[in-house]
Amino acid sequence: MSTHATTARTDTRYAPVPSVHYDLVPARRLSLETVARRTGLHPDLVARFVALGLVNAERDHAGRLVFGLDAPAVLGRVERLHTGLCLNYASVGLVLDLLDRIDRLEAALRRSGVRSDQPSWT
Repeated sequence: MSTHATTARTDTRYAPVPSVHYDLVPARRLSLETVARRTGLHPDLVARFVALGLVNAERDHAGRLVFGLDAPAVLGRVERLHTGLCLNYASVGLVLDLLDRIDRLEAALRRSGVRSDQPSWT
């Protein structure tokens, strides 16, 4: 028999330390005027697209709209759908949502290895 006392092991759990992320270089943003100039749209129309949720924008510290680098491409897509298919802007939003959903579903199919070029009933 052992004369050593058994000690109960306790697991000490520490609260997770939140990670702090500091950008060394601030993310590049485009101003409303720059986006309007690159797309050929009036700044008021670009602001209306933001209000309709057709393009994402944030407000800077002065309250001005700032856009990601992809905003001109997104607005070009909006305008192509509007003029090419004669859709109103509410319908354009719906079509964009459906196209994004199709892209996500096709990406999931590619990850799972299922071929999407053949119908599932064959």
